[in-house]
Amino acid sequence: MSNRIRKIALEEHFATPSFPNYSKVFTQHIAPDVLRDLGARLADFDEQRIAEMDLAGIDYTILSQTGPSVHPAHPARLAVSRAQESNDFLAAQIARHPKCFGGFATLPMHSTAEASKELTRAVKDLGFKGALVNGHTFGVYYDDPAYDDFWATLSELDVPFYLHPTDAFVQPKVLEGHPELMGATWEWGVETGSHALRLLFGGVFDRFPNVKVILGHMGEGLPYLRWRFDSRFAVYSHGVELKRPPSAYISDNILITTSGVCSVPALIGAIGEMGAHAVMFSVDYPYESPSLAAEFIEQAPLDESVRELVCHGNAERIFKL
Repeated sequence: MSNRIRKIALEEHFATPSFPNYSKVFTQHIAPDVLRDLGARLADFDEQRIAEMDLAGIDYTILSQTGPSVHPAHPARLAVSRAQESNDFLAAQIARHPKCFGGFATLPMHSTAEASKELTRAVKDLGFKGALVNGHTFGVYYDDPAYDDFWATLSELDVPFYLHPTDAFVQPKVLEGHPELMGATWEWGVETGSHALRLLFGGVFDRFPNVKVILGHMGEGLPYLRWRFDSRFAVYSHGVELKRPPSAYISDNILITTSGVCSVPALIGAIGEMGAHAVMFSVDYPYESPSLAAEFIEQAPLDESVRELVCHGNAERIFKL
């Protein structure tokens, strides 16, 4: 381990060997030589990944299957078996490096019962730290009351739910003719931030106040609009009732990571809006650089107690490390 400030990273990906075609929608626009390098890094759990962690001062990483994971699987029973396969594969890799790696469960969100069952198995039997889910499942969002049993299970297990981006179910008209705005550049942030807001305004956090949802990429833009959500909801509530102002949930129930956004002004703004307790360091490996992310967080003009919370203290508390 290097002598850099200690870090824990949460949005760090791998690829289950039998899932090569599932990530096509995520990788189809990436140049072939870059894609080959990404593939090698996604498949590696030993030399390169651990070496890059060490150089960046990352001593623990919670790994997740790269997107879109089992969400495209059909029928639902195939998603169930593939999720089990992926989670068992990840557990075997973690067992080889238990001091370096933890795991987020892949879940078959096609069925609330099966998702709850697999989450319970992954947490209780495999020792996973929560789940990472790649957005909607065939256009179904998880504010749907049918998912209340799942949120109850998550709350009972007391583990977080990382909501990761995916493609919109239907391409937004406003993006037509502009492929440069699709995917990670803009579309995914709008899609994922909107999904998180559906959970908030759909009352998920009122019904299950212990639920913690994590958003990457500096919160997909939500931290910077907390004031406006409060202001406009007071005018345009349309009969929706919440127990607290919307901004309160984007701090207590919705937490964020710095994955993929190495911007000092954005970091300071997010901490100012949400509080230092709600922001955590991450990289988005291998799609982003661990060394760049480490340099960013170490050079940001933060009080050292705040830096320690962001780099590792908040993750230690939330994941009981």
